[in-house]
Amino acid sequence: MFSIWEQESFLAPADILIVGGGFAGLWSAWHLRRRYPRAGIVLLERDLIPMGASTRNAGFACFGSAGELVADAVALGNDRMLELVELRYRGLRQIEKTFSARRIDLDWCGGYELFGEGTITRDELAGQLEMLNILLKPFTGSRRTFRDVSHKIGDFGFGATGFLVRNKAEGSLHSGKLVRALQKSLHKQDVQLLYGIAATGIHEDGDLLRVATGAGFDLKARHVLLCNNTSARHLIPELTVTPARGQVLLTSPIPHLPWKGTFHADEGYYYFRNLGNRVLLGGARNKAIEEETSDDRVTTALIQGELERFLDTVVLPGRSGSYSIEHRWSGIMGMGAEKAPLVKAHGERLYTAVALGGIGVAAAPEVGRQVAELISL
Repeated sequence: MFSIWEQESFLAPADILIVGGGFAGLWSAWHLRRRYPRAGIVLLERDLIPMGASTRNAGFACFGSAGELVADAVALGNDRMLELVELRYRGLRQIEKTFSARRIDLDWCGGYELFGEGTITRDELAGQLEMLNILLKPFTGSRRTFRDVSHKIGDFGFGATGFLVRNKAEGSLHSGKLVRALQKSLHKQDVQLLYGIAATGIHEDGDLLRVATGAGFDLKARHVLLCNNTSARHLIPELTVTPARGQVLLTSPIPHLPWKGTFHADEGYYYFRNLGNRVLLGGARNKAIEEETSDDRVTTALIQGELERFLDTVVLPGRSGSYSIEHRWSGIMGMGAEKAPLVKAHGERLYTAVALGGIGVAAAPEVGRQVAELISL
């Protein structure tokens, strides 16, 4: 039983209760505090630290590789593809504006995409890059956001690579440091953060919503915002949010690593970067889509083996045995029925900002702004 002091402070009814302490929840709280300086805002996170995808990704600051954007344009149309690019690009600018590069290890190092031998012709690639550069100029301000730099393949030492494309508007950051920076900012702005508490149910309670928790007590609020993919899927059964596991590995230090930056391959299904002089490599989910549609934060022999194969044959060919795999982990992304995030009001007091599609670092700042504008106190 809680004391009267606890009931009237920590557990008092809030104006807004946010479920989910990853990037979507943190940025939503950040924007809501600016919109409502005096509101009581509480953020609930089921784990002791955010452990969905926000702190378990590869730390890319990107809006999509050329191959991914071309595939999106084919599947969704140019207008929808550009809407996604704009959302991510605006999000990256928000991060850059809010936190110093040094604080979150933000480095606009430039990104690259590898195209496998025989997967595309030079003329096809040139046509795709010309189209993307024309479409993206209003956002990036550059006539050549993407350019063919295949002459660098030999310098970088990549294997089984036919073409290499550079995106100068891409970078890397430290995901954990970005989460901590957001947490510290919210603490200073009197947003209450409660960790290790899972939301298990939502019920009407007069003019409030009552959120049941796995900790054995309820919390009440005028408005509830769901920013956790798993919670949203369970609490709003009609919501389509599919889990997608992303697996990662990290090598030991590699002397004289010949490249620096962020890299994509196979329409973004493979991604790697340098972390100092180590290689961080993730992806290969497309090799076992059904098995990787899971909430289980484990690594599997199949995907880790595929990542090691890609590392040995494409990223570091001929260097097997000169390094070891020091660390492996996985994170859980949320995918919607469409590629756009699910930013939506469900009635007058319940909202969602979920399904950021594996690119939450860039999308979350703008998603948070959009959902904050839906909530009226």
